[in-house]
Amino acid sequence: MISLVIPVFNEEELIDQLYNRSLNSLKSITNDFEIICVDDGSTDSSLQELIRCHEQDKRFKVLSLSRNFGHQAALLAGLSFAKGDCIAMIDGDLQDPPELLGEFHKKIKEGYQVVYAVRKKRKESLVKRMAYWLFYRIMGSISKVNIAFDSGDFSMITREVLEQMLKIPEQSLFLRGSRSWVGFKQIGIEYEREKRAAGRPKYNFKMLFNLAYNGIFSFSDFPIKFLWKLGFVTALLSAIYILIIFIKKIFFGTVPEGFTTLVLAIIFFSGVQLICIGILGEYIVRIYDETRKKPLFILKEKYLD
Repeated sequence: MISLVIPVFNEEELIDQLYNRSLNSLKSITNDFEIICVDDGSTDSSLQELIRCHEQDKRFKVLSLSRNFGHQAALLAGLSFAKGDCIAMIDGDLQDPPELLGEFHKKIKEGYQVVYAVRKKRKESLVKRMAYWLFYRIMGSISKVNIAFDSGDFSMITREVLEQMLKIPEQSLFLRGSRSWVGFKQIGIEYEREKRAAGRPKYNFKMLFNLAYNGIFSFSDFPIKFLWKLGFVTALLSAIYILIIFIKKIFFGTVPEGFTTLVLAIIFFSGVQLICIGILGEYIVRIYDETRKKPLFILKEKYLD
């Protein structure tokens, strides 16, 4: 059985295409499947359109969250209800082609347990393409987990992999990082990411930044190790500066003007301290969030039967 999980937020213009293309794609693989659409607190008629599709085909199931919890939480909600032996994830904007699911399934039958899509070309703005490119290269250089460059959530995994991913109790979700972290036999398939078929992008730069932020703090110890490196560099610069002052005093009989030197030193060290406090504060906030154990999503309605 194949489960396809699709988070949806204000995509009323795309629901019919999403229904037809995902249904046809899965029918070409097997008749034993389910599609789980998660309405992430849409404010348009997306939920009504999804329910209408559910009434046409009961394999098209709908979960409705009590408010907008975000893309990653909506994906997790769908994954939590998925019953399939193979579970696929795809965004609701149809930039990722459902027709690629057949290729994913072939790789699963070959023995792979994680098959993810790699975007070889994006039809998005230059700024966004540069931001994505930079993020994956930074993550690749600082992360202990090998997250494939230019891969997103569009993927297919086996039941065993899903069960391990669901065991990771994190408030700051970064599912593609969790997918890489659990291991197993993985492979990427290249594809060309399309433009939106309709509607406006829901992921703005702030959301993309938060997602990248979660990835860096959840799957890398770089921020905390950066502190002692910063401290070492600061101490080294201070030692060099002190040496310069001694040399000027001993050999030239002059020293830098006291007030200017004092102000520069205060500003510099204050900046360093604020950076260190900020990084430590981020870890403290994340520890606090984990101890509260708030639910990552709240289900309002479900249309499963």
